[in-house]
Amino acid sequence: MDFHTVYQLFSATYHSDQNLQKQAELQLKQIETNPGFISILLQILSSQESELGTRQANKEAFKRNIFHVLVTVPNVVRVQLLDSLGKVLSYDYPDKWQDFMSQVHDFLTNNNPNNVYIGLFALQQVIKVFQWRTKNRSNNEHIAEIIEKTFPIVLRISQGLINEISLDAAEMLRILIKIYSTATQYDLPAPLQNDNSLVPWVTLMLQLFEKPIPQEIIPNELDERQKFIWFRAQRWACRSLNRLFSRYGNPAQLPPSTKYGTFAENFILNFGPQILQTYLLQTERWIKKEIWLSDKILYFCSDFFKDAQTLVSQFLFPQLCFSDEDEELWVEDPVEYIHKKMDPLEDFTSPVSSAIAFLMDLAKHRKKHTFVNIMEFITAVLINYQNASPENKNPRSKDGALKMIGCLSDLILRKKYGVIHLMEGFLIMHVFPEFISEYPYLRARACDMLVKFNDIDFEHETTLATAFQGVTSCMNDTELPVKIQACLALQGLIHNETVRVALIPDLPIVMQKLLDLTNQIDSDTLSTVMEEFVEVFAKELGPFAVQLYFQNELAIPGKEDFEIADDLEIDDKTLAAAGVLKTISTLILSLESTPEVLERLENTLIPVVTFSLKNRISELYDDVFGIVDSCTFSTKKISPLMWEIFELIYKTFKGDNDETGIDYMEVFVHNSNLQSMIYDIIETVMKSDRLGEGDRSCACKLAESVLLNCRGYVDQLAFHYLPDLKNISGMSFKIHCIEIVINCLYYNPVLTLHNLEERGMTQSFFTLWFSYINKFSRVHDKKLVIVALCALIELPVEQLPHTLQAGWSQVLDGILEVFKSLPKAEEGDENVIDEDVKYLEFLAQEKRKSHMNHL
Repeated sequence: MDFHTVYQLFSATYHSDQNLQKQAELQLKQIETNPGFISILLQILSSQESELGTRQANKEAFKRNIFHVLVTVPNVVRVQLLDSLGKVLSYDYPDKWQDFMSQVHDFLTNNNPNNVYIGLFALQQVIKVFQWRTKNRSNNEHIAEIIEKTFPIVLRISQGLINEISLDAAEMLRILIKIYSTATQYDLPAPLQNDNSLVPWVTLMLQLFEKPIPQEIIPNELDERQKFIWFRAQRWACRSLNRLFSRYGNPAQLPPSTKYGTFAENFILNFGPQILQTYLLQTERWIKKEIWLSDKILYFCSDFFKDAQTLVSQFLFPQLCFSDEDEELWVEDPVEYIHKKMDPLEDFTSPVSSAIAFLMDLAKHRKKHTFVNIMEFITAVLINYQNASPENKNPRSKDGALKMIGCLSDLILRKKYGVIHLMEGFLIMHVFPEFISEYPYLRARACDMLVKFNDIDFEHETTLATAFQGVTSCMNDTELPVKIQACLALQGLIHNETVRVALIPDLPIVMQKLLDLTNQIDSDTLSTVMEEFVEVFAKELGPFAVQLYFQNELAIPGKEDFEIADDLEIDDKTLAAAGVLKTISTLILSLESTPEVLERLENTLIPVVTFSLKNRISELYDDVFGIVDSCTFSTKKISPLMWEIFELIYKTFKGDNDETGIDYMEVFVHNSNLQSMIYDIIETVMKSDRLGEGDRSCACKLAESVLLNCRGYVDQLAFHYLPDLKNISGMSFKIHCIEIVINCLYYNPVLTLHNLEERGMTQSFFTLWFSYINKFSRVHDKKLVIVALCALIELPVEQLPHTLQAGWSQVLDGILEVFKSLPKAEEGDENVIDEDVKYLEFLAQEKRKSHMNHL
């Protein structure tokens, strides 16, 4: 049996000779149970060369055999076949596959568990077909009919499985709960809204969640436990219950016009308490370590809880205490610990994140009943810790209590909550002693508490002095997370005049530590701290910026170091130099508001950059180019010394060892030699066989920068930048190339159109441009398109090529379309207001210059 034979048999079933038809049908029936038959069917269905009649006959054979094949194939193949089944159903059901549900019914009621298993999968596929078709009345009637005929059978199957402990039973329960979840994901069909359906389904899911799992079948490894099939089935039960409540059963979250008002009132009254009681019971068992719950189940529990005072002490508090996992990560990878604990985007779905959100929700929205009780519980924990003997103290419980206070700091600092006046005494009694705790995580927590409550104005100078002394002590700690928290705490303290005065003598040391820590953790966690220091201590940090370089100058290798050192020593010296240069580069970006300091620092650094480029120390290229980038970005200009560096960069790029100087002028636009170098770099990148489209996209950006910033000064080179738009495969590179032509249109629309006409590209370019106009998604892209089109509109009609005049309405439509989409793009632009003003002023200024230059 091969592809060609089967194909010919299917073709014969559509032959005009009825004898041939019957003969082909008989032969197909004989081979349809052979191994590989379904595989050939799928090949025929997917082949574009197959005739329509043959494919149709083949599809009918697929429908006749798919159920039986699904029973016998391995799971890996079954997954692919189920996907194919879903696709066929989406096109053919119900009109062209009217007996599908009867086949599902036969398999669901079969005595063979394997057949029932496949029947559940098939039911899930047909439910998925209607999952997205809830707005059509006919589709709603179809899904209602399917539910009425099959869900009672599915319930009977589940009730026979709920008391079993086999893995196969767990898998089938998981699938049937997923079927229910799929059916209720975006709409709640009418048959599932009445109590006759709701009671047994909710009962089933609660029974599954409460089901005790024998310890002997639970994996020992934590990762394996999270994926264990019984816990996955329980997770789907919790997910479905939460979905019922949040989308259909919570009157407080439903709009007044909802069609689920009656259902919600019934659900919250008769089912909500039962679900909450079960969740609480399981949570209590988890607290007592009687059962194990996966992270996802804990998340769904936390998400469901809205009212339960005992949860604060029994459920939330244990999750917020310093854990064994925290300690293991702290010891083995303190940098990762910092990222995990200080990055708010690290894991939204972690059980701890959900617990914190629940705690804040309880305190914020139930002030009278819960906020005071929460504060009393925290105080009790702290008092017990304070009064306990050293051997009975539980430092992790104190960490959890302080973390809870920190989570509620936003509420505590509000006067209406009535506790802000107590917080200075609270910090003195419970927080400040932990600056010298033997437990590093409590030292870090003490610093974190100062971060959370940095807006408090202390009544007593001694309180501020104690806080400052504790933070500076922790900055010298041996533990990296403690140092980082201390730096964050110091940021809030420097707004106090007393602290600023006390800090000035040690400011270079503090800044050096901030820079070293920033490089050590490779994160922007401390970037705002450094920016704050530069803003507050701008005058004092000026001399330090240059001093820092000279302090570290010995770490930067000179020519003699490379002449006398062996390879290993060179590697060590280069690595040390890279660290110093990276540190200095970080400081440069923080000194953007002090141009005079930046100028001194730039003059000091130029010899290092020059030496590294002349001696081709490629290991330092990233760092010296970072220095160049930071200097030009922060000063907002390119000095004569930097133009010398540009010449060296050009020579490095071209591999030219000639060290003869090239005359330069202060402004790039007046130096045709520099302009030619830039063009040569762009042309080399665009034509090199050794570079890819990613590199060429960078060349496009450089060309765009020249065209936007040098309007009227690079006419002799501007139209050499026009790229060849043929044979470009990558979407990103194609967009960049189109933007170059758009930039040329904005630069000089008349000359650009003339060049396009000479190349016969006008019509093809505008067609390509407008077909991709929605791909220009950035604010910059849209503004560029607008100004380029406006430049075209300003032209007299007689200067427009005939091919463009014929499609002029399309140009106008393009402007309108981009204008409409611009506000949405601006929503994600952090500094859109300031950038808008600067951008428009820049364009107006450049346009005036352009007109003046051509008068």
